[in-house]
Amino acid sequence: MPNDEHSTAWVESMGGPLIVIPVSALDHWHGGTMQGTTAGDGSVVDDYDRACGVDELAGVIAVADRQALVLGDEPATTCYLPEHLAFVRWLGADSEVELLEAAETLLSDGETDWTDCGVWATDGPAVLMDSAEAGSDLGVPYPNGDGVPSEAPVAIQAGQWRVSAVQVTGEADPWVGVVRLSPV
Repeated sequence: MPNDEHSTAWVESMGGPLIVIPVSALDHWHGGTMQGTTAGDGSVVDDYDRACGVDELAGVIAVADRQALVLGDEPATTCYLPEHLAFVRWLGADSEVELLEAAETLLSDGETDWTDCGVWATDGPAVLMDSAEAGSDLGVPYPNGDGVPSEAPVAIQAGQWRVSAVQVTGEADPWVGVVRLSPV
């Protein structure tokens, strides 16, 4: 797991997908609710259910009149590398250094087999967070006093971004996922 010695901000999931939501849309993201079908016992499809519906390595869903980028497939601890416009997903590694080196290799290798995951539009800076949390709950301590929801800033310009992803698992070590953004 991530190590506090480094300045990279890692975001953990409670078991579902992580999402990247424009700061301007946070108040419109309600996460998992008791009326939802995944986290609750209801029959209403809530925001968390919609995020869980993304079966690819990454995908885009609506949040009011904006879009959220869902980092799908694995509830992997993830960080954002602004210098690469990329999210690194911790699937299995002995150290943060090892994981980040593997991600750097994938990002710099012209032979990496990227999967196209569509186009994400944002109106500016965003937040990487657990899709189960409500945007309005970020920074608010949990009722049991055990911390606050995990989040990390995503410094990004307004615009449309091509989303592509790759995952290395199996015989390879470390196991890493990378979701990168490229201007459209």
